[in-house]
Order: sequence, then C-alpha cells, then structure tokens
Amino acid sequence: MALKNFAFKVLNTNNYARVGLIETHRGNIQTPAFMPVGTQATVKACTIEDIKKTGSEIILGNTYHLMIRPGVERIKAAGGLHQFMNCNLPILTDSGGFQVMSLSKLNKVDRKKGAIFNSHIDGKKFILSPEESIRIQQGLNSDIVMIMDECPKKTDNYEHIKRSMDLSLHWAERSKKAFGKNPQKALFGIIQGGLFDDLRIKSLNELKNIGFDGYALGGLAVGETQKEMFNVLENIKDFLPVDKPRYLMGVGTPSDILGAVKRGVDMFDCVLPTRSGRTGLAFTWHGRINIKNNKYQSDNSPLDENCEKFNLNKYSKNYLNHLFNTNEILASMLLTLHNINFYQELMSSIRENISKGTFNEFHDKYIDRL
Repeated sequence: MALKNFAFKVLNTNNYARVGLIETHRGNIQTPAFMPVGTQATVKACTIEDIKKTGSEIILGNTYHLMIRPGVERIKAAGGLHQFMNCNLPILTDSGGFQVMSLSKLNKVDRKKGAIFNSHIDGKKFILSPEESIRIQQGLNSDIVMIMDECPKKTDNYEHIKRSMDLSLHWAERSKKAFGKNPQKALFGIIQGGLFDDLRIKSLNELKNIGFDGYALGGLAVGETQKEMFNVLENIKDFLPVDKPRYLMGVGTPSDILGAVKRGVDMFDCVLPTRSGRTGLAFTWHGRINIKNNKYQSDNSPLDENCEKFNLNKYSKNYLNHLFNTNEILASMLLTLHNINFYQELMSSIRENISKGTFNEFHDKYIDRL
C-alpha cells in the first residue's frame, strides 16, 4: 500500500489567521499547531503516550544534538527516530544550524564546506554541510526536514545580515538538491534577513523560486522585542504563499503565539513550556504562576480545576510547591505535562475561534494576560 503524500490545505480563515490541516502518512496535524520539543529523542520528563494525551500531533527533534549523541548511524540502525524513541507521531527535525551558532565552539563558516565546529560535549570536531544535514535528517527518517541555514545573532549591521542571508540561500539550493524527490516527506525553506523587511522579502522570493513544501521564519527569538518580531511578521505576511504551511521557529510565549497567528503563522515550537515546567513556572488561563513562591504553601487549589487529564486537577499548589522545594522528580513531570497541556488547549481554542470568526476578540482578551 502506497504511503500518503505530504499535503497541506487551509480550512478556515479569520482575516490573516488560518485553520489548516497538514496530512502526513503518520497522521494529520491541525494548524495552528504547537510542537513540543524532543531535543535528544525525548520530550523531557514525559512519555510519548502522555504527550499524545495532551493533544500534541507532532513533535520536534534536533539534528545537532542527535548527530553528537547517540549519532545518526545508531538511530538509523534502530529503524529511524520514530522506532528509536517509540513515537508514532510525525516528527519535524531542524537542520542543526541554530545550535551550531549558539552552543558549539564554532571554528568557521565556510560557504562550500558548511559549518566547522567542535562539540559542546567533548570538543570533537564536526563539519555540517547542507548535504550532511539533509543526510542526517533522512537517516533519522524525519517527516518534515529543514534546510541548512545560518542563523546570525541579532544585529543592526545590514551588510552582515545580508551576507548571512545570501549564504543561507546558497545552502537552501544545495539542501533542495540533496533532498531529492520524496513526496511522502516535506522540505521546508527558512526565511532569513533579520529585522530588515527588504532582506526578508528577498529571501522569501528566492526560496519560492527554489520551491519548498513549507516556509519557516528563522532568525527570530534571538533577542529581539516582541514588537520587533511582530513587525517582521506584519510586513511579510502578504508575500507568503497561501497554499504552504508557515512555521515560526523557536517561538514562543502564549502571547507570542497569539500575535503570530493573527499575522498568518501556522506552526510553532519552543522549549518554554517544558523548560519552565522543570523550573517551577506554570502557564494558566489567568497568567503565569511561580509555584515555588511561599504564598502557595497554604493554597490547596489546583493550577486548573477544569483539567482532568492526568488527574492534574487533583494536585494542589501547596503540594506542587512542596515537590519543587524538595527537588522531587515528580515536580518536573507534573508541571511539564500541565504546561504542554495548556499550550495544546490554547492551540485548540485558537483554532475554534478562527473557525467561528471570533479570533480577534479571543486575541484581544488574552494577548496581555498570557
């Protein structure tokens, strides 16, 4: 039986906000979608079964981390990343470019060879070219593959951003050639250009000429303000292909997501709900809660009395405060599940309000609260 081809369709719109459906042979993904981050073949402190119960329909894996540990050949020998981590959800893998720039001891960026760097774990030397990044992601058997790009740090230096964008476009062409033809999988291009609208539009137009299955906005969530990020989205939204999914990489807070959906974005990923879950920060419909705060030592109400999944409404703030203050592993597990579940409730509510034509009211109610 032939595997289903990758496909995307828009189902409803409310101004620029869109409800869509990504179809893959591993399952469908309702958009706008939030992807929990499974950096090292695990969403920290969660089982895949629990991740699925939150309503998550896709997760993200990380090329940089997996190429260093345990190595792509080991995962490939296990049957690919899905089999390795017992995950039957679709998986998107990033190219590794962002982590090369942010984590490794970067020796050199070479237009031909790629990124030459030393592992942040043991100092071992690696060379990550566009072709190698695609080879690794294909070895992982990713469902959505990201091109190799250079992700520069935030800067006002126009010429620096332009050179970086030109390099990313060169690598985009090489990534597309290395990927070849595989209609069951998707290859996404990554729009660069910093905070400069003309560079962003040039990058997008060049990527459209190459042709990709989806278009991501990279080079954001690198220190810019929310207003700066929204300005980039506002000024590029009319140029993005209507019939392709749009992915804002590494974003973000619930407020970031609301503002980006308003400007036409379909897909998101961020470590925030899981990392915050391990450090005692909970996201709720009433705002954020630092559960380590002493005031919760006498608060016997749950974080969300309506959340019956995982019996999360049976655990009091008082008890969670105790777990964090005694460094119990259960603390991270419960709060991580709570946060991922909240994010998926948010996405579901976003989709519902877009479909009903009430997204702007929903956006205005929560944009400053969450």
